[in-house]
Amino acid sequence: MEKLRVVQWTTGKVGKCALRAILDDPRMELAGLYAFSPDKAGQDAAVLCDRPACGIAATDDIDALIAARPDAVVYTPFMADLDHLDRLLRAGIDVASTNLLLNCGGLGGEARDRIAAACAAGGSSFYITGVNPGWINQIAASLTAVCRRVDRVTIAESANVANYSSKETWAALGMGFADADAAMRMAAQGALVSFRDAVTGVAGAIGVTLDDTAFELDYATAAQDIDLGFMMLAKGTNAALRATWIGRKSGHDVVRLSVAWYLTDLLAEGWTFDDDHYHVTVDGEPGVDMRVRFVAPEWTGGDWSVLTALPAVNVLPQLAKAPAGIVNHADIALVTAPAGAWLDSGTHA
Repeated sequence: MEKLRVVQWTTGKVGKCALRAILDDPRMELAGLYAFSPDKAGQDAAVLCDRPACGIAATDDIDALIAARPDAVVYTPFMADLDHLDRLLRAGIDVASTNLLLNCGGLGGEARDRIAAACAAGGSSFYITGVNPGWINQIAASLTAVCRRVDRVTIAESANVANYSSKETWAALGMGFADADAAMRMAAQGALVSFRDAVTGVAGAIGVTLDDTAFELDYATAAQDIDLGFMMLAKGTNAALRATWIGRKSGHDVVRLSVAWYLTDLLAEGWTFDDDHYHVTVDGEPGVDMRVRFVAPEWTGGDWSVLTALPAVNVLPQLAKAPAGIVNHADIALVTAPAGAWLDSGTHA
């Protein structure tokens, strides 16, 4: 089978995980690496992700990367650039993105129109994935295959996020502040807009066109001063959140997607959290109740960078077969790790 030629776009925490996965995948060939930081340009791509040199140099020359004629790009920058995406998609290059386009308002409105037009012009496909939104949403939709009747799909994520050392991320979600006024809640809703898109995607995958969506948000506060190393949480400031997007049809909740994220469990409100990373239920006939817990010897609360990166790499063979345009879960066949290819080649990721 001819290998997919893949470009990795940036080498942040998620990007390095994706780059290692591309290098390890017998189905793929690294065709290039886009370097956002000027000091990385010219360095060997594999060395940048702590692997032996591979002979592919990182570059900030987008024209050169397009000229390399890759089949796909794994797009993992912290901030999305619609001009970059437009150029890649118009060049006929499929894009699997872990970036949720939050700085562009999510995958809606003008951003959606522009990406759709670029896909149409280039005959390319664009797919947003990761662990959530992404993998768990496709899993949840697939659970309904055993149901004679589906009333509601619920996805609940629970995570201690103290190991994600990004003060900017948590501040944007209202963490570390002593109040939760309307402006803060609106900002948090905007930062979590990708989960609204995920709700719409799950609904679409099971054949439901939603009438509307709603958003709910609650905070819990630190019971004492907490030093996270990268961020101080003063007693009485927001230290945990529960947020839910709800998709409705004919007045009924059809899809619910919630996240419970906590920087500490020492909370004045006494909130408790599920030890399972995901709890997925389908209310219907029959009902389905599924719990997911990620485990590994070195696991220390969840390496969300790995979980985010791998679905974007592993979807590429399916994305190559998907229709041109913005791809939804219903357009993608079962995504798996290349276990057979690893065994055949004697390698393991």
